[in-house]
This record gives sequence, C-alpha cells and structure tokens, in this order.
Amino acid sequence: MSGRGRLRVYLGAAPGVGKTYHMLDEARRRAGRGADVVVGLVETHDRPNTQAMLDDLEVVPRRTIEYRGATFTEMDVDAVLARGPAVAIVDELAHTNIPGSRNAKRWQDVEELLDAGIDVITTVNIQHLESLNDVVQRITGVPQRETVPDEVVRAADQIELVDQTPEALRRRMAHGNIYKPEKIDAALSNYFRPGNLGALRELALLWVAGRVDEALQRYRDQHGIDKVWETRERIVVALTGGPEGSTLIRRAARIAQRSGAPASDLLAVHVARSDGLTAASPKSLAELRALVESLGGTFHSVVGDDIPEALLQFARAENATQLVLGVSSRGRVQRFLAGFGIGETVVQQSGDIDVHMVTHERSAAEQSRMAWIKRVLRQPETGPRWWGPVAGLIVPIVLTLVLANLRTQLNLVNEVLIFLAGVVAVARLGGLLSAFFASLTASLLLNYYFIRPYYRLTINDPQNIVALVVFALVALIVASVVDFAARQERRAGTASAEAETLSELAVAVLRGDEAINAMLSRFRETFGMDSAALLERVDPSFPLRPDEQDDPDAWRLVAATSATGAMPARTPGEADVLVSAGSDTVLALTGRPLPAADQRVLTAFAAQTAVALERSRLAAQAAQAVPLAEADKMRTALLAAVSHDLRTPLAAAKLAVASLKNTSVDWTPEDRAELLDSADESLTQLTRLVENLLDMSRLQAGALNLHTEAVNAEDITEAAMDGLEAADRLRVEARGLDSVPDVRADPVLLERAVANLIANALKHGGADGRVLVTASALGDSVELRVIDRGPGVAPQDFERIFTPFQRLGDRDNTTGVGLGLALSRGLVEAMSGSLTPEETPGGGLTMVITLPRWTESAPPPGP
Repeated sequence: MSGRGRLRVYLGAAPGVGKTYHMLDEARRRAGRGADVVVGLVETHDRPNTQAMLDDLEVVPRRTIEYRGATFTEMDVDAVLARGPAVAIVDELAHTNIPGSRNAKRWQDVEELLDAGIDVITTVNIQHLESLNDVVQRITGVPQRETVPDEVVRAADQIELVDQTPEALRRRMAHGNIYKPEKIDAALSNYFRPGNLGALRELALLWVAGRVDEALQRYRDQHGIDKVWETRERIVVALTGGPEGSTLIRRAARIAQRSGAPASDLLAVHVARSDGLTAASPKSLAELRALVESLGGTFHSVVGDDIPEALLQFARAENATQLVLGVSSRGRVQRFLAGFGIGETVVQQSGDIDVHMVTHERSAAEQSRMAWIKRVLRQPETGPRWWGPVAGLIVPIVLTLVLANLRTQLNLVNEVLIFLAGVVAVARLGGLLSAFFASLTASLLLNYYFIRPYYRLTINDPQNIVALVVFALVALIVASVVDFAARQERRAGTASAEAETLSELAVAVLRGDEAINAMLSRFRETFGMDSAALLERVDPSFPLRPDEQDDPDAWRLVAATSATGAMPARTPGEADVLVSAGSDTVLALTGRPLPAADQRVLTAFAAQTAVALERSRLAAQAAQAVPLAEADKMRTALLAAVSHDLRTPLAAAKLAVASLKNTSVDWTPEDRAELLDSADESLTQLTRLVENLLDMSRLQAGALNLHTEAVNAEDITEAAMDGLEAADRLRVEARGLDSVPDVRADPVLLERAVANLIANALKHGGADGRVLVTASALGDSVELRVIDRGPGVAPQDFERIFTPFQRLGDRDNTTGVGLGLALSRGLVEAMSGSLTPEETPGGGLTMVITLPRWTESAPPPGP
C-alpha cells in the first residue's frame, strides 16, 4: 500500500449510545461493497445486538499476553499488518494496552496501521479526550484514567457523532441493553444520572461543532474565500469607549442568545485612530472589557483612521454575521457639514452582514462633538493635502464678501483683526504654508477693498502701509506658533495611540492569554496585517549567512497567526515588514509596509514578544525543576523526621540485646522474656518504619512494583488486624465485608494501607473509641470504609492530613514520622483506586478506599 490511511472516528457522549454498533454497521456496508475489511479488535461487552454485527466479518485473532500471573488479550498489530487489509476495525481508541504490548496505548497501534496505508474505523467517548478529562471528572465525579490526545482525534478524516438523548440512553440502560442487571441500579443512580448525561452530551455536541468550524475555516483559507458564510451566528459589537458601551454589549449578548450563538461568538471591538484624537478613556475600555468577558465574549482593539472600513474589515475577518452599533448622536449641522456618519456608512458598505442600530439613553454626545470638532480642525497629514492651501485662498475671499457689506459699520482696525483671525484659523487647519497663502491673499484684499483709494492696489497714507506690513508679520508669526502647536498635538495624539496599542499588548501578556500567540493575534488585528509570525534561527551558533534570509531550513516557526486565506512567512525574506526580536529571533509580518510611526510601536512590541518567549521557556524550565525541588524537599523532611523515630527503636533493641549478652547479671526467665519482647517490639517497629519509608520513596520515584489479583475485602481486613494488640483488636469491628465482590489490588500493599488506616483510627479515635470497618459495592467499584468516632478533622484540613512528614495538630516528633496516611493514599492510587476522607455523621473521621471490582477482562493498573 502507498500513502497514509484514512481515520474515521465514531464519537459518543457516554457508553451505550451505539458507537460500536454504528462502527460495525459501517464495516458491514463496506464489506458488502467489496472492500477488504477485517476486525482488529471489538469489545461487544456481551451485548447480543452488537455481537450479531460481527457475523460475516473476518476477525483477526487477538494476541495473548501473560502479565503478573494473569492472562490478557490485546489486538495483534503484527497480524493485522501482515494481513494488510484495506480497512481495519479497532474499537476503544483510548484503551491502555497491557504492559508487554507493542505500544502503550491503542491509539498508537492505530497510528501504525494508518502509517501502513490501512484505513481505520474506531470509537471513542467524549470523556476520554485529554482536554476534557478534568471537566468530565468535575461533572461526574469519576476520574478518567484512559485518555487520548485531542490531536489524534482532530486529525481524523471523518468524525461522526453518535447521539442519544439522556432519556433514551437511560431507557436502554433500564432494559438491560448496556450493562448486566446487577449493575443497572448503581449506574442509573451515579454516572448515568440525567444531569451527567445532559452535560456530557453538550460537551460532545460543542466539541464536534468546533471541529466542523475548524474544517470550514481551513476550507475557506485554502480557497481564499473572504465572504461571510452564515453557518452560525457571530456577533460583533462596536464600542467607542463611551457610557453607551455597556448597553450595546448587553443588547448584543441578548441577540447572541436568541440566535443560539455560543457566548464565545460575541466579539467586542474598539477602533482607535492612529492620530489618537478619539482615544477613549483606558478606565472605560477596561470596564467594557470586563463586562464582555463576564458574558463569555472577547474584547479586541484595532487601529484605523477610517472607522467604518476598519469595523467591516474586522467583522469579515472573523466571519461575523451581525454587527451592533449605537445610533449616532450628531446634530443636523454636523450631518450637513461632515456627511454620512459611521453608522450610515457601515450600513451602506456592510453587504451580507446584518447591522443593528441600537438606540440608547446614555450617549457619548459630548465626546462625539469634541471628536467632530477635532476632525474638522485636523492637519493635512490626516486629511486631503489640498485642503489647507485652498482654504488659504477661499477664507480671505469669504471674509471680504462679508466685510464689504459692513464697511460703514467697521473701521480698518476691526477689519484687519477679523482678517488676522481668519489667517490664524487657516494656520490651524492647514499649517504654515496655508497661512502664508492666506496672509498674502488677505493683504492684497485689504489693500484693494478696505484701504483708500478703494479698488486700487495703492496706499496714500503711510500709516496704512505700516499697518499692512505689521498685519502680514503678525499673521505669519501667529500662524507659525499655531502650526507648531498643531504638530505637537499630532505627535502627542500619535504617542497616545501608540501607548494605547502597547498597553493592549502588555495586558495580553500580563493576563497570560497564551502569551506569544495572543500577542501576535492582537497585533495583527490592531494594524490590519495579513499574518504575523515569530521566527527563530535553527542553529544560532554559526554566523548569519547572506542567503539564510530565504532558507526555510534555517528558521523555525515559533508561533504564527493569519487572516483568512493568508499564509504566515516562513523565512525573513517572505515578510513585508521585518523587525528584530532578539539576537536570533525576528518578527515577520505580511500584508503591507508600515509607516515609521508604526515601526516604533512594532519595535517595542517585538521586545515584548522576546520577553514573552523567554518567560515561556523559563516557565518550562521551572516546571522541569519542580520534581527535583519536591524530591529535595522530601529528602530534607525525611532526614529531619527520622532523626528520632529511627534512633528510638534502634536504641531500645540494642539496649535489650546488650543486656541479654551481659554475663555479669543473672537474668530470671521472666526478665529475659521481657527483654526479648522489648527487642522484638522495637525491631518490629523499626522494620515497619523502614518499609514505610522505602515504599514512600518508591511511590515518589514511580518505581513501586504491583502484583494485582482478585482480593477479598474480608481477608485483607483480617490480615491487617493481625498486627494489632489484643486490646486494640477488640476495639475494631468488621461488618458487611463478606457481601461485596473481590477487588483488583495488590494484596500486600492493600493490607499495608488498611493497617495504617486502622492504626490511625485507633490512635485518634479516643481511648475507648471503637473503629468500624465496612464495605459496599457501587457500580464497577467497591468502597472500603474505616470509621472512627474521634474528634475528627475539619473539611478544610482534609488534604493536609495526607502531606508526608506532617502530623496535624502535633508539636513533637514522638508519634511517628507522619507517613501513615500519605503512604496509604499513595499505595491505593498506585492500584488505580482512591482514598478520600469524609466526616463521620455524629462526629469522627471516615476514610474511604475505592478500588475497581475484579473482572477477568479488565486490564491491570499501570506499573
């Protein structure tokens, strides 16, 4: 065979929904069409309908494995590879193989089959996905010990959801179609509760929906499709930073809820101008961000002088279907002078995006007016370059037309001052060059229309000559000052916009939003680039070669983000904008060249990216150092704790033996027996302590050897009580141990754990307190309870009592090294069980050991 095989996964929310049945139905369908199909492994769980689906299908014999005295069967990967079918059926993708198998996990077996060119059809439940493991445990209370990496399932060519409502699944359970009759009641009252099944079903539906969305986005990228596809509702709400923002966000959230869109598809965006003139209050934006995130949405900030274009560009990049804006509060004069507003422009250019214009009581009217005034007065750098010089010609002419009708009411001084005000206004609007045109035009018009003789470019009175010259000089000086102030204002505005951008990026880092990936994505959105990538040299030990800029083998892609249809740069030579982010790291952007002002921000951003990259690597190194630190902590605590506990029984035993060896003393038989008992008791105590320490060290190192078998709870409890004194043994009562099934455990380790728990209960249960040991079966597990009636432990201290070398409430080292409970929990968890404390009704502490029931087909826990 050539090429890699195709993987098809049947995904279910819980056991019993019909994944295996559907998988075998697909196998029979393909076999009926002539495909070469074999069954590598299928678990029917003794379900007749599923068993019947295996008829007429070729089944590859399983491989038999001996493990610790027991016999198990697993899929024979070598046999399937040797058979070389077109399609292999492999059940339970997340299964853990028996030690000694070809691979540790079944999904690794499946990878081998796929690499050999064999198509594989398999099944998995949603609770076995690694990313959802902790979520499922919080929902059901049952830890999932067998998991499969999400990437394995996401890489499948086809994922089919096998779905059933919770009510239908519970009916199947009650009719005996899933579990045997003796398991039905326990399952219905625990894992298969309606709430659990509903939550698991929702997880499965959302996960598959996300996978479909990823595939759709990948298709759009591959085909360069930038039009909005209304596959699901995605709402963008535009924010100005004003007080109306909270109203718009809540309205957009209600629209999302009514349209069935998930909370994550609510996106709030704020457009900041590059000149900084309309920058909103950082405090207001922070409050709006908090509100959006509290509703489950995300907050974004982009830079753009054309706000409608920036909004629509962002909405289309996010495949948004609806855009929510606030109704403009501009007056009629503003509408007449400035033309269409943001809302009207967005509506005209929105195309296939629905636009909601939301009215609101609290508007940013004052902010809008100030922004409008600033826009009217802004410099040619942000407006048409012909605006200022034209105004320098038109403004004096308009003033002349107005003043010509008022010549009898005004004198020359008033007329000169009015023209001076016009020149200053032109300077503020268009700069120094525009003011020069305005002063020259105003001087000529003053001479021609308002200085005698009228309508001639001559001056009879010398004083008028002085007035005209002074007017021209004052106009130019004032204009230069106004122009300088305007340029300083532009610089301050640009600096404000840069500071806002850097603040947004810094917040992304400090909030821990996946650090580098989040920073790249936010920067790409902010400046409207097609892609942003962080590249690192593969071998920084050698000097940079001239041709290395275009060598893809010389650079490693650390992180990247891109818009629809765009591919990130793989080498520095492919970038439109390149900036250094460290000695061997560069930031590569594609899309368009950036102006010098943005280059400054980009340099600062690259420095932040380098810091984030270094921080992530330091965090990884710190995580690797944690086990070493814990081991050092364990060794230090061990040396401190055993200084007394090892010495005391050793000294007592040595003293007893030395006394017996002393021939100068004639010991009576009673004295000799007492000394021997003392030596024996001290050596027994010393042996138990050393065994506990050795077992704890093995647990810490993960090197504890297990030998699991069917263990009877009554036998283990009797063995654990054999080491008790006669008086203590009378205080322990065992009840109901003979009515529970056997558990899968290591008998020696389980005895040690139970003995430690009983000894602890006797020690803290009071002088006359009794200890009760009971057991009960629950589903596929058995619970063994050790109950005392002592003072108990506060719930907030439940976890502290399992800390090694710590005795809760003790102040000395005379009562042992504090290993009993810690060792017991470690031993139980090593056998795939759990040890949890509970409050005893009426006072006291109950320690609950939960272990899996013994079944011949169940795999043993990992070593």
